[in-house]
Amino acid sequence: MHSLERIGRYRLERPLGTGAFATVWLAHDDELQAPVAVKVLAENWAHRLDIRDRFLSEARLLRRAGSSRVVQVYDIGELPDGRPYFVMEYAAGGTLADLLTGGPLPVGHGLALTAEAARAAAALHEAGIVHRDIKPTNVLLHTAPDGTRRVLLADLGLAKSLAQASVLTLAAGSAGYQPPEQAEPGEGIDERADVYSLGAVGYELVTGSVPGPPGRVVPPRRLRPDLGEDVARALLRALEPDRARRWPSAQAFAHELDRLAAAAPALRAARRLDGVRGRLNTVTLSIAAVLTAAAAAAAVTVLIHRGGSSDAVRVTDATGRVVAEVPAGWSRELRDSGWNPGALGLGTGHEPGLVVADDLNRWPDLGEPVNGVFVGMSEHGDVTAKVKALAHAGCRYSGSRTFADGDWRGLVRAWSGCPDGGSVTESALRPAGGAAQPQVYVQVRERGDKDATDAVLRSLSVT
Repeated sequence: MHSLERIGRYRLERPLGTGAFATVWLAHDDELQAPVAVKVLAENWAHRLDIRDRFLSEARLLRRAGSSRVVQVYDIGELPDGRPYFVMEYAAGGTLADLLTGGPLPVGHGLALTAEAARAAAALHEAGIVHRDIKPTNVLLHTAPDGTRRVLLADLGLAKSLAQASVLTLAAGSAGYQPPEQAEPGEGIDERADVYSLGAVGYELVTGSVPGPPGRVVPPRRLRPDLGEDVARALLRALEPDRARRWPSAQAFAHELDRLAAAAPALRAARRLDGVRGRLNTVTLSIAAVLTAAAAAAAVTVLIHRGGSSDAVRVTDATGRVVAEVPAGWSRELRDSGWNPGALGLGTGHEPGLVVADDLNRWPDLGEPVNGVFVGMSEHGDVTAKVKALAHAGCRYSGSRTFADGDWRGLVRAWSGCPDGGSVTESALRPAGGAAQPQVYVQVRERGDKDATDAVLRSLSVT
């Protein structure tokens, strides 16, 4: 790259991701005063004309789609060394994969998100394009200034026009999301290939697991017994190895998912929040999802260690660096293998952290009754500033106060009257002795009139 700081008028800020063929950067458009994403072909592929053509084809297909449900392309250009780049809409809300790092979503929420992804795929199909690689990392969440959130399809690096797809000769797709007709060279495909991938996405959102190979998919109710039979049938129909038995189109699949999602209690509660909201308005929804993928894969742990009080239980993260006490009734389930502070707007990485609750499946939804605590340590950035910026749509802000004891000093902000009938507190702590680090972020969700926040904070130990 001719400059690590700028490409044309776009000032580079940080890489968002690097794949086999390209790197995507978060950048700032100085002319329009707006964030954008810039995708640049990798240097080691610059001499390959076929890779270069595929890269440029992605930009053209995104532009051709011309839909608000697909990432928009704003500009295209070439670096001094000859490598092409294109400039896209920046989706600040992350991806569906980010939501999954805390485990499966509430059923209604997962189905609604899959329906939105299916409508995005339908928009591609209407433009004569088949995606061929739909998976959670390629489904983005874009937060508008009013707080509403759009689901966007991205990464058309494997996409083809439907006319070309009917005579495709090369295998494509990602394991677990790949329909059988894409796994073998020489098989033509149509939009039902994307329906299979969408079924795999929906399956993962509600079970927390990627489906097995085509024809050997574990029935989703074995992984999530509370899943309705009609939901399981809809997902398994999308995952049929025989495409003639799948949903005939992405739009038809979306209609069924809408019907099923509308009947799910979690979605009805979420609609009281005036629709799907962005990251700041759904921090309770997302903070459980900042636990790392290792936490999602780990079995839920039942806690047995009693704390200093007979009605409290001591919980510890996997490293042993974060220790807190919570009311005994909250301690049924624990995920303990850390968190990504990037979900709070801090530097992306892996830090010690845990979430404990009486029902972790309900934790991500403000409309679901749950009691629990999230604790995450951060060695970088300003946790207090990030906590000051948080908001909870559907809850009533109750004000802020300071917290101080022998170990910690910090800010506590509170909300009450949330859709589940409970309250939320957000706390940012620093060592009482004046040291800048470590900082600690604590979120408490609680039903009823009591407030356990101070007791949790007083019990907190971070090393």
